[in-house]
Amino acid sequence: MQYLWAGLGLLSVALAMIGVVLPLLPTVPFLLLAAFFFARSSSRLHNWLLSHRTFGPMITDWQSSGAIRPAAKKAATVSVAAVFGLSILISVPEHVLIIQAIVLSGVMVFIWTRPNG
Repeated sequence: MQYLWAGLGLLSVALAMIGVVLPLLPTVPFLLLAAFFFARSSSRLHNWLLSHRTFGPMITDWQSSGAIRPAAKKAATVSVAAVFGLSILISVPEHVLIIQAIVLSGVMVFIWTRPNG
């Protein structure tokens, strides 16, 4: 079971790395998932992730106080706006746009009501 958790953690880190360069794929949720998996499989990988210069502070902020850093909030907002704007540009059906608007608005409310890290 330990190898399954470690494998899922590594997959989550890989998806997070893709999310760094691909704005439509979220980075932080995959890092939080990786921290969860590594905590159950490998203290070495868990410590590596938490001590990572870039990603460690975001994970620690979330684990300690549910906080999201302002830069991450801004990046999420830009990504959400880009996705919605792209949907409008490619003429997604109106009912899909309505669903997107509701879901993405909920996501933005959640993100912006979290404390700042």
